[in-house]
Amino acid sequence: MSGIAGNGSFGQFVRLAVVLTVGMLTGACFQPLYSNQSVSADDSVGGKLSAIEIPDIPAPKGSANARLAVDLRNALLYNFNGGGNPISPTYRLQVSISTTTNSVIIDLTSGRPETQFEGLNASFTLIEIATQKTVVNASTFARASYDIPGSEQRFARQRAWRDAEDRCVTLVAKNIRNRLASYFVAGT
Repeated sequence: MSGIAGNGSFGQFVRLAVVLTVGMLTGACFQPLYSNQSVSADDSVGGKLSAIEIPDIPAPKGSANARLAVDLRNALLYNFNGGGNPISPTYRLQVSISTTTNSVIIDLTSGRPETQFEGLNASFTLIEIATQKTVVNASTFARASYDIPGSEQRFARQRAWRDAEDRCVTLVAKNIRNRLASYFVAGT
């Protein structure tokens, strides 16, 4: 009887050893997409993203789009290289934006909107600086809804609108980063 119990614990030990060995072997296969380790003989995705120059995004001065343009550029700079400008840029990212606002739910008694959608559309072009060749030309968008609390709470409405715009900026910046990372990894 003691021989059977000994074989059972030995079997569990062998299974545990196999699981740990397989885990260690496969653990080295994974690498974060935006890490600084190189994925090939070229450069890492994080290194290539940090070599992108982002000029000011054009928008009429003093408009709501001017604030969004600055916020989007700042979000892209942060996503690409932690907020700083590239030391020796090899790419230039040109971005243009437009916004939309749609009323979705209307109160039947007052005729005022209760819920609105704020939208941000962005077109972007990645240009290789050395050759002036366009390597990526794409567009993205983001939509965020917000509730309008009523006519007597105008500051709450303004804050909800601005928060929706900020959510759109964050999402568009992530979409652009992911699209460019896809280009640097797959070349498409």
